[in-house]
Amino acid sequence: MPLSSTDIQPADLKVFLNHVYEYKKGVRRMVLYTVNRRYEQFATNRLRSQKIDYLIQPVDDSKINLFFGRPECIQAIRCIANRPLNQLTPEEDFILGAMLGYDICAQCERYCERKGRQNKGLRSGS
Repeated sequence: MPLSSTDIQPADLKVFLNHVYEYKKGVRRMVLYTVNRRYEQFATNRLRSQKIDYLIQPVDDSKINLFFGRPECIQAIRCIANRPLNQLTPEEDFILGAMLGYDICAQCERYCERKGRQNKGLRSGS
């Protein structure tokens, strides 16, 4: 049975609705929102009604990653994030973070840490 706006607790999707607002105002070009599957239809209906491109990526049995934003960004995500996010290479992870507008210095630190772990694993034969 589909959820209606009256079935949603105000706090449940407050962050999602704020992300949609920021996207529509031009604050963000792309958003990644992890949401309980029970809200998938509500969220995708909202995005479709506002003509916002999106992509759904399963996380587990109860959650999905919902990417939404500019069509060119979502197309790039289809190429980059074609597997679970924890399986992305350090380079793919860096690109994704940059696309999402995360702090670039923090992304650089994260990249170097992940790349260092990857290189250490290669040197030790793992």
